[in-house]
Amino acid sequence: MRRATALWHIDPDDPRAPTVEIWEQLTPEQRREIVDSLPSEFPLDEAAPPEGDPHWHPVTRARTTLDRWFQRAGRRVYVSGNLAVYYPNERVFSPDVIAVTDVETHERDRWVVTDEGKGLDFALEVIVHGRRRKDLVRNVEWFARLGIPEYFVFDRKRGSLRGFRLATSASRTYEPVIPQRGHYASRVLGLDLLVDGGKIRFYAGEAAIPDTDELIDKLGSLVDAAEQRAQDLERRLDEEIRAREEETRAREEETRAREAETRAREAETRAREEAERRLAEALAEIERLRRERGGA
Repeated sequence: MRRATALWHIDPDDPRAPTVEIWEQLTPEQRREIVDSLPSEFPLDEAAPPEGDPHWHPVTRARTTLDRWFQRAGRRVYVSGNLAVYYPNERVFSPDVIAVTDVETHERDRWVVTDEGKGLDFALEVIVHGRRRKDLVRNVEWFARLGIPEYFVFDRKRGSLRGFRLATSASRTYEPVIPQRGHYASRVLGLDLLVDGGKIRFYAGEAAIPDTDELIDKLGSLVDAAEQRAQDLERRLDEEIRAREEETRAREEETRAREAETRAREAETRAREEAERRLAEALAEIERLRRERGGA
């Protein structure tokens, strides 16, 4: 069997997945060989220069928020970002956030469309300092030609959001997503996107989906409240224990007092009985002496 790399050469400076025609000629083993040979990193001329936390934070928030949301909803939606994406015989690219519906959600080193059997359904780019032409002109034309149903661009510095959508699966030109009260509807995600407070937010209907920071803050508040409740409960238990101990001591003192009173009454009874006995003996002695004198 011929090696797959002999059938499809991978240029390290411009790595590409095979054309559909070549892919269909390959055996499963040859396909796996080529997929594993495709770099998981992408060329420097395609990679955006580092933009620091202003870029990293919104990208990470979007990815974790979407991933957590779909997991909780029980939907099979693969969410990732900065992942090498290979369409047949196209330059490799890597959107900040991607989503693909109805696929397995296991970890991947790259997304090869012919290998996965499906292309991207959703892409999001975050602009901070530059490359607006790449994201707002080149990608709009390119992603539409590739058949990516939805593409959104969040310009953090300007606080703006733009959305693009294919009208039909056969369309290869985007139409703009028209916002309603600031909400940009994503049919792919089943969610709305909105810029709020300089951040991109996701909404399910009228409810905002909390991001990780908000969940952590909420969790912290819940923990604080739980700790306060625990402290209050512990304090009430201590007070109740002290009250019961005082009540027990009072009952014990009352019992001891009753026992002392009982012993006092018993002593008094014994003393009275002893006095009565002695009085009876004295009277009897007086009576005896009187009889003795009368007899004399």
